[in-house]
Amino acid sequence: MKSDIEISQTTKMDPIFEVAQKLDINADSLEQYGNYKAKVSVPLDPQNVKSKLVLVTSINPTSAGEGKTTVSVGLGDALSLLGQRIALALREPSLGPVMGLKGGATGGGYSQVVPMEDINLHFTGDFHAITEAHDTLAALVDNHIQHGNQLNIDPRQIVWKRVLDVNDRELRQTVIGLGGKTSGVPRQDGFDITVASEIMAILCLASDLEDLKRRISKIIIGYTYDGEVVTVADLKVQGALTLLLKDAIKPNLVQTLEHTPAFIHGGPFANIAHGCNSILATQAGLTTADYTVTEAGFGSDLGGEKFMDIASPAIGKRPDVVVVVATIRALKLNGGQDAKELKHEDLEALKAGVVNLKRHVQNMQQFGQPVVVGINKFATDSDAEVNFLHQYVADELHVAIAEVDCFSEGGKGAVDLANLVIENSETAFVSQNIYDADDSLVEKLTKVTQKVYGGKNVELTAAAKKQLKQIEKLGYAHLPVCMAKTQYSFSDDPKLLGAPSGFIITVRELQIKAGAGFIVAITGNILTMPGLPSHPAALDMDISADGTITGLF
Repeated sequence: MKSDIEISQTTKMDPIFEVAQKLDINADSLEQYGNYKAKVSVPLDPQNVKSKLVLVTSINPTSAGEGKTTVSVGLGDALSLLGQRIALALREPSLGPVMGLKGGATGGGYSQVVPMEDINLHFTGDFHAITEAHDTLAALVDNHIQHGNQLNIDPRQIVWKRVLDVNDRELRQTVIGLGGKTSGVPRQDGFDITVASEIMAILCLASDLEDLKRRISKIIIGYTYDGEVVTVADLKVQGALTLLLKDAIKPNLVQTLEHTPAFIHGGPFANIAHGCNSILATQAGLTTADYTVTEAGFGSDLGGEKFMDIASPAIGKRPDVVVVVATIRALKLNGGQDAKELKHEDLEALKAGVVNLKRHVQNMQQFGQPVVVGINKFATDSDAEVNFLHQYVADELHVAIAEVDCFSEGGKGAVDLANLVIENSETAFVSQNIYDADDSLVEKLTKVTQKVYGGKNVELTAAAKKQLKQIEKLGYAHLPVCMAKTQYSFSDDPKLLGAPSGFIITVRELQIKAGAGFIVAITGNILTMPGLPSHPAALDMDISADGTITGLF
């Protein structure tokens, strides 16, 4: 079988204006970036939502991921094959993982969004705009201090780091302002990855340009010597930062290999931020399609929970059905099989690992939505393993299940799953919340830990307790929580696989994201600036004299 990029490069794409016509988006609403991608300005009327919303999430993954985006794309194509008007709403890839370990994020095989190279690289420049806005704010903060510091900002209490869209461990902790008086005030600083930027989260949660500016104005950049909050509004630069994002806020329209419309917009990490594409992209689908398929990063314990508790209220709609993607290889890993042996049959490991799927299904059921399971098939899956998983889901979980082979077959490989989605999306449900808005911050952390992770309790480090008191004093304790946690385990220990219980989640830092509207709780060893692996994906990439790209997954 051809590589992902070879499949992408040999596919004839439709002109983007023809793709837009499938959703009745007229030419006046398109700003084309060449022939095959465009920015879209779709009039959004919350009272005119006619689309069913499908959320795709997954179990805890292997290091290579379990093909959640591939299944999302294949499901969209399959629904289209069944005569439905479809829109996909997905995140943009970060260059950090693209050049690092995980590779691209445009699906795979015959279920991809295209142009694959453009989307995985610079696309329409959204991430660059977010990086520029974020770092412009950092420069303005230091410039304010350099020129008299009228706001009385304490350089030791500046919380606004700089960002880059690369994995660069060397920049986690830095010292800036060296070189004498003309080079600024020396202080400790550091870099996060762009997808961890609060401006990324804000862009993905903003309802329009004015809301974007309002949220940016609320960003906390640091504190005064007296412990008072200093915001972007105090610096009076929210307008300047917003104008840098005037194009980035508009959703991007592309297509799948089978020409299904796809809105690709925003990309906050799910184990650092809230892990969902922009609400504007999702709402664009909801107002133009019969079914809108979206995904949330990593498993139901991360992106799935955050979609329900953070993104869904901003969208103004709950999913009508949730798809939990599972792979036999990931279940065997969670059951104790060595990561190097996953291609070999191991029924005992599978039987031990299915508890991971059970908890993910139950997690999503807690919110009230109908849930179905999609088995993303790999060539190494044995018949015995597939049959066992079917039987387990039917007998123990009592939810519908379908095999998916859209990687090899495209949309037709997900038709069974699409039929289940259509059927279950007609089921009436009553939405429920994991925690109440008026719960204390500790109660919110505890309820997520106990109800979603299966843990016993939450413990805050001394530093986190001090930050909690400050959050309560400043009046931000009412905000929802965004847990920054490993994607490999329900716990904060990436080696604790399966469906562990009785563990303690340790919160070592609490960060106020006043503009985004949530509190980030950093647990375990989570880093907001990842590092590159021993063999970065970049080592396998190249470009020929005629511009042909190779090695981009």
